[in-house]
Amino acid sequence: MSTAPSIHAHRISSIDFLRGLVMILMALDHVRMYFGLGTWYAEPTNLATTTPLLFFTRWITHFCAPVFVFLAGTSAFLYGMKKANTKDTAWFLFTRGLWLVFAELVIVNFAWTFDITYSFRLLQVIWAIGLSMIVLSGLVFLSRGWILAIGMIFVFGHNLLDSITRQGLAFQDLLWYTVHQPETVVINGSLVNFLYPVLPWIGLMALGYVFGTLYQQDITTEQRKRWLLSIGLAAILLFLFLRAFNGYGEPREWALQTSPAFTLLSFLNVTKYPPSLHFLLMTMGPALLLLAAIEPLQNRLPRPVIVFGRVPFFFYIFHL
Repeated sequence: MSTAPSIHAHRISSIDFLRGLVMILMALDHVRMYFGLGTWYAEPTNLATTTPLLFFTRWITHFCAPVFVFLAGTSAFLYGMKKANTKDTAWFLFTRGLWLVFAELVIVNFAWTFDITYSFRLLQVIWAIGLSMIVLSGLVFLSRGWILAIGMIFVFGHNLLDSITRQGLAFQDLLWYTVHQPETVVINGSLVNFLYPVLPWIGLMALGYVFGTLYQQDITTEQRKRWLLSIGLAAILLFLFLRAFNGYGEPREWALQTSPAFTLLSFLNVTKYPPSLHFLLMTMGPALLLLAAIEPLQNRLPRPVIVFGRVPFFFYIFHL
């Protein structure tokens, strides 16, 4: 009986494949931004101006950030499995997180804007991953049960904070923008866009870390596939139930439109900044089902996609 997925140099092919796939989808989104007429100024999910095809070029890329953040947590767990003690894992996550925050502020910002004065700061996904790793470096000292509980509370509970908003440049204001409220402010003459508030991303990375336990040697392929199917289906069904009734977890309600196609677009048009509970359920459910589907394949997965998944940061910087 198979007990472990295909591992090459301590890599798991199915995880690398999924990560590589979302990196390719990410490039699609950025190509649309740079080469689509007017797409820097028109949101493709705006039902008043979009078309179904344009909408779905944006919607399909919604899977990128949550899958990447979740699998970053899984990779952290797999990294920890190779270390003698938790301190080594914590130090790696802490230093890696600091490096990613620096990379966002210096390398990625320049790659997006080509502005050598850094008068416009974009705090996006690399920033969120870096801060989440720094927080995870402390969480790894807790039991997996506590990490799971914290991750669930952050992911399922952060929308309870939607009504809390702040304005200003005081420390507590900036902290709130970092944690939960997307905001653009001017700090020392520079425009700073807090696009990726980190609270739900921290929770998602924590859940990804606990998810890594499914790839331990004592978990069989059949057991892992059952878990993937069960969690993925549960996430999709919960999304459909909550969304159907405009229930908790999404500030943007859907409504009947002039055509069935646009009604579907309205139903799928959920909030990414910060990612609502509906957004995370909608994206992570199908992602886990895909992992279940490719679980038996492993060595037969397309190698070029796996390569992208093994060097995601290099690909991200290079494609910009």
